[in-house]
Amino acid sequence: MVKMETAELETDLSLFKYDNLEQLPPRYRELDEDERTERIEAALAELGDDVVILGHNYQRREIVEHADFVGDSYQLSKQAAEADAEYVVFGGVTFMAESADIITDDDQTVILPSMEASCPMAGMAEALQVDSAWAEITAAAPDADIVPITYMNSYADLKAFCASQGGLVCTSSNAHKAFEYAFERGDKVLFLPDKHLGENTAYRLGMEDDIAEWDPWDPEGKDADEVAESDIILWDGYCQVHERFREDHIAAVREDHPEANVVVHPECRREVVEAADVVGSTSTICETIETADPGETWAIGTEIHLTNHLQRWHPDVNVLPLCGEACMDCNAMRQIDPNYLTWVLEELVEGRERNVIEVAPEEKDLAGVALDRMLEI
Repeated sequence: MVKMETAELETDLSLFKYDNLEQLPPRYRELDEDERTERIEAALAELGDDVVILGHNYQRREIVEHADFVGDSYQLSKQAAEADAEYVVFGGVTFMAESADIITDDDQTVILPSMEASCPMAGMAEALQVDSAWAEITAAAPDADIVPITYMNSYADLKAFCASQGGLVCTSSNAHKAFEYAFERGDKVLFLPDKHLGENTAYRLGMEDDIAEWDPWDPEGKDADEVAESDIILWDGYCQVHERFREDHIAAVREDHPEANVVVHPECRREVVEAADVVGSTSTICETIETADPGETWAIGTEIHLTNHLQRWHPDVNVLPLCGEACMDCNAMRQIDPNYLTWVLEELVEGRERNVIEVAPEEKDLAGVALDRMLEI
């Protein structure tokens, strides 16, 4: 419990890197869906090609139905850059909007409808916290070349830190290639912020016996000898949504639906990944359902809104949430209320930019280097 409270505090503190925190005006707080939809459509008609809306897979229906593109975070950022719209409204969380700002042209402005949408996992590895840990880790293994890798689900300043230390960014689908890149250039990998993705990647590479875990919230629990002896150091962070899944959930699904297949995200615990039939990114999960035969049953271990979307988009496939009614949504994504989308679009119509996400130039350049290194692989 103490660790969770600390993580949540880190997440809140991360918001203060932006000085444009704005709350939803009271006149927008009681809009019903019909009025909201009408006003969003009217604003989009007025703005035309000047705006593109990105809807992450984990967003609620009322957001994705207005999106020009729906997908995972990095894919959406690339589509925004290719769209060449003046304004990019990102229905996602802070680190995603930062990535879009890094990738898009300088004359494109990225807007996050609600600045409260800050990923808890990204907040578990703030750059200042990592700076301190880096000093301890490198002191524990002074003769080793340590290459840091950060998951895409991290803030721009952490991406910049990794670049400055010879490291790179990865996605859930290319993490194994990022590890291979790092080991070609160094002796050890520090992987952050998601320990489960890191552990699953280590298993994929046959390196499951070479892991140490670094808990930044437990000063007494760090073992310098273990760090010195291990090739992979995993930061003790996790996704609150994906860590919720248990092996028992898979067993229950198989008991109730003997014909069911199970697909889970690699942010899930190791034992869940081992028990699943298919493991992959949100894109892989979507492709798995898209290519399923009519009548097949698939239980999905990921954020509940994506499961709900796939149920709607593929009614000929029996799509089940892996943990039933206990499955949860992403509490950061939840902050992108459709009323916020209405507000920022109507403000753009009036020539006012709200909740602009702008990464500092030096940070942006370095984070871009980390992304470029990922593209090399």
